[in-house]
Amino acid sequence: MKFPFKKQLTLTVACLVLSFSATAQESPATKLLKERSAEFRKDVVKVTDGVYSAIGYRASTINMIEGTDGIIIVDAGQTPAAAREALAEFRKLTAKPVKAIIFTHSHGDHTGGAISFLEGGNPEIWARANFGSESNPFAAAGLTIQRQRGARQAGANLPADKKINNGVAPAVPDNERVTFEDGAVKPNRTFAEGRKRIVVAGVEIDLVAVNGETEDALYVWLPATKVLFSGDNFYKSWPNAYAIRGTPYRDIRSWADANDTMLKEGATFLVPGHTRPILGQAAVTAALTDYRDAIRFVFDQTIKGMNQGMTPDELVGYVKLPARLAEKDYLREYYGNVEWAVRAIFQGYLGWFDGNPSNLFPLPPKAEAERMAKLAGGPAALLALARDALKQGDAQWAAQLCDHLVALDPSAPEPKLLKADALTALAEKLLTATGRNYYLTVAQELRAAAKARE
Repeated sequence: MKFPFKKQLTLTVACLVLSFSATAQESPATKLLKERSAEFRKDVVKVTDGVYSAIGYRASTINMIEGTDGIIIVDAGQTPAAAREALAEFRKLTAKPVKAIIFTHSHGDHTGGAISFLEGGNPEIWARANFGSESNPFAAAGLTIQRQRGARQAGANLPADKKINNGVAPAVPDNERVTFEDGAVKPNRTFAEGRKRIVVAGVEIDLVAVNGETEDALYVWLPATKVLFSGDNFYKSWPNAYAIRGTPYRDIRSWADANDTMLKEGATFLVPGHTRPILGQAAVTAALTDYRDAIRFVFDQTIKGMNQGMTPDELVGYVKLPARLAEKDYLREYYGNVEWAVRAIFQGYLGWFDGNPSNLFPLPPKAEAERMAKLAGGPAALLALARDALKQGDAQWAAQLCDHLVALDPSAPEPKLLKADALTALAEKLLTATGRNYYLTVAQELRAAAKARE
């Protein structure tokens, strides 16, 4: 199916007008996401005597523990530049050398800046023995697509006026490469047991192995000051139980158990892997309890629905957080999304087949699109339905109809432009920053592809 250029131009203008009118007024989700940026404004927070957390220095928190004759860094940040900037702030507090670096897990936003903390020395660098267990299989398989998807998720290629933040971190700076690989500095000390007590610069530190966001995760416990560094098993957002860049299954039961284990420490201070610290035992206890309970609820309800024969599409309408949990700011879907967690649990336990035999051998996209166009009365009628759906505010249906149109004629600019407008409308109403960034990035790519065909 070919779309005449004049008609395409007319429809493009119409779609842009519709898109502008639909999004000229900020949605509640957009407003809330903008307000969220205050959570990771650049700052160095004193957690308690001798413990500091640098927030807003790119994606993750960078943390310092001051000992008798040196300092310990818990997570090293995403980039060497961000780490140097945080270290410069730490140096206003102490000139003691870096004696150790601890990685709470192997994600690059927590390890990529480690080289900046070496300072010509040879600090102990601690991690679990299975460090890198998430990324290693990608490398072994030669799989690289998650880098492109990761850039979309992070909004790395969006212009500044399209970026708000990443839900638990500031927006990616323009032209910065998104790091998801391990940092260049590898651990030189590892442990395989459940709990490892180390003493560095006179500070007793417990490293506790707990699975959750990754299988190589640990938390750091300071028994003398009751400070707990959770890594990414707790931050102020519904957890990213499935990252849309693509990840192996993240064991959500273990994630809940990790929060239960952290809760039992009786911490007075909680330093997340992202977002600001929580201070005070009552506040810490409430946050970890709610986090644990919310994760367990979603898991249990998903399994209950699966046992009733529900498909993933049915489950996402069935599993909803109770209001008492959903209304907590640290469980809002700024970064992860409950629906994505539900789908991940289904996939993790039962695989791709949803139980409906019609989906054992579904039609290829083009064959289904041909049949949809026939039902609609032809490709032009299908296009008209997509345009009308967007006009009526049904951007999801418009995007899905555009997928059929693109399958019918991948070279046609018109369906790409219409889908780009639908994705832009969807982004405006989505709180989850990673999904919002993905929508807007693909919309940008579609517009560029359509322009190239003109």
